[in-house]
Amino acid sequence: MKVLFVIATEDGETIFNAMRLANVGVKKGDEVSVFMLGKGVLFKQAGTEQFDVMC
Repeated sequence: MKVLFVIATEDGETIFNAMRLANVGVKKGDEVSVFMLGKGVLFKQAGTEQFDVMC
């Protein structure tokens, strides 16, 4: 299956959950793309200790 995630927020928890779901798809063998839009391009700064968006 082909899946596209569009992240357009700077909310760390939302980005964290979207990336977790994207990783599940990759592990299942799906073709996953993630597109950062608007404030979503600042995802590195949105992470916190609780919601590590880079893992």
